[in-house]
Amino acid sequence: MLRALSTITPSPADEHDPALTTREAAALLGISVSTAQKWIEGGAVESWKTPGGHRRMRRKAVLRLLEERTAMASAAPDTATHELRPLSSPTYAVAPSEAARLRAVGRTGLLDTDAEPTFDRITRLAAIMAGTPFSAISLLTATRQWFKSRQGIEACETSRDVAFCNQVVVTEQLVVVEDARDDPRFRDNPAVTGEPYVRFYAGCPLHAPDGLVVGTLCVFDRTPRRLDSTQLECLRALAEIAEDEIRLYMVERGRR
Repeated sequence: MLRALSTITPSPADEHDPALTTREAAALLGISVSTAQKWIEGGAVESWKTPGGHRRMRRKAVLRLLEERTAMASAAPDTATHELRPLSSPTYAVAPSEAARLRAVGRTGLLDTDAEPTFDRITRLAAIMAGTPFSAISLLTATRQWFKSRQGIEACETSRDVAFCNQVVVTEQLVVVEDARDDPRFRDNPAVTGEPYVRFYAGCPLHAPDGLVVGTLCVFDRTPRRLDSTQLECLRALAEIAEDEIRLYMVERGRR
């Protein structure tokens, strides 16, 4: 059905509903061109091919998809568990938006789902780019840091109060720690004073469609190190790809 919709015959030209290119549709949806191509080829929005083989779609059809995605992002989570509500007395720092942020984590639908190649490719590339043995895509609830994807890490989660990624969630910024032993925020952390003896860490925020930070893409190592500007830019770019995959997961889940 969806595949059939993706190859419909174009309707007559309408100055009030212009045809968009894939790049224009991506800009309207706030996603990358590659993700827009996946959505369009998968039939998420009605489209057709020009004689030259280029995809086109009506602006109103793209806006309908945007409205659907926005409505899904503002809906209540399927399961309101205790870990998606702020703790009354947390032992870690929280941002003023913590309650809304936790609801956004629930809306992703990703918590406790199986590993997926799309996310694993991102963490694998992040580790290669940074030259680190460890990397992860994490989601932070009120009680834990859960890894949707991980490289070099045996545990599937940690408690939130020891999570380096919490600093990323609170500041909503890229956090780089070249040697945790010299950083007053982390030098007494059990993950620094004991296994896995973290020294280096770099984490980039991952945003839900509504802009709230739900987790991180991070790399870390047992050895102090420094990332150059190119590596940091690559980490940010990979985080943007991860955000696109989260959006895609949410849209596909909402259409089932």
